[in-house]
Amino acid sequence: MLTGRTPVSEKLRTKVQAAVDELGYRPNAAAQTLVSGKRSAIGVFARNTARFGYAATLQGIEEAARAAGYVVMITVVESGRPDDISRAVDMTLSQALAGAIVIEFDAVGVATLEALPDVVPVVAAAGARRAPGPRPHAFLDDEAGGRAATQYLLGLGHRTVHHIAIPATRERSGREWGWRTALEAAGAPVPDVVPAEYSPTSGYDAAQRLLEQDGVTAILCGNDELAIGAARALSERGLRIPQDVCVVGFDDQPFAEMWVPALTTVAQDFTDLGRRTFGLLEEWLRTGERPADSAVQPSLVVRGSTAARD
Repeated sequence: MLTGRTPVSEKLRTKVQAAVDELGYRPNAAAQTLVSGKRSAIGVFARNTARFGYAATLQGIEEAARAAGYVVMITVVESGRPDDISRAVDMTLSQALAGAIVIEFDAVGVATLEALPDVVPVVAAAGARRAPGPRPHAFLDDEAGGRAATQYLLGLGHRTVHHIAIPATRERSGREWGWRTALEAAGAPVPDVVPAEYSPTSGYDAAQRLLEQDGVTAILCGNDELAIGAARALSERGLRIPQDVCVVGFDDQPFAEMWVPALTTVAQDFTDLGRRTFGLLEEWLRTGERPADSAVQPSLVVRGSTAARD
């Protein structure tokens, strides 16, 4: 009736429109698409489209969706403010979507996923693996990566490993939790986490604070950009990598291998994450059955920024 395709009396139309206005109802094109069976587009929500992990994940989603005959509509969620999230959700769901994907790498992604209604199939791409929830996830399992990197550094003879952390999305952030559990399992001291953002400048500032302490010989950084900033801080203090301090990054960005010394890092395949995330959504749309979560463990790539303690 709201679409005008069903003939009704003017009196009934007026009553229905009044109820619509009072409730703030908006026709949901995604729901209409599910009813009609016409599925040609998916929406993707992301806080950022420029940073390496986000961009590579988007690339994987777009490649897999295009191969399956879908169009991808990307919505950038400006902030975690409820009105910004609501605006992004309303704008995207007003389109004729078959389903949606949320890149849940940050707190904004978490809030966006929670704000999406159950009327549309939604799958999320995330880092830290956790128990199955109401929405299917494709994970990178960066907790396993943080644990493996820390165990490797302890195996080189370091008494402990310090951690410069990217912002956490949840109380148990994957990379940080993997670092912590590895130290605890080895009976090694657990230093205070040094919080940072994502950029090399933030890594530089965090390392400057960290190096006010004595006995820093191994640093696990939350991403490769933080590692680059930390390396600059070490160099300015006359500390050599890896002879004086070993540095490990996370993500294996394209520049990591070209850095001098080449950066030891935890390699994560974000493009594959995007493909797997779309694969879960496509399976759901094709079968009508909620798919199981998907997780792949990252791998440690050992290069010149780490070495055994003398």
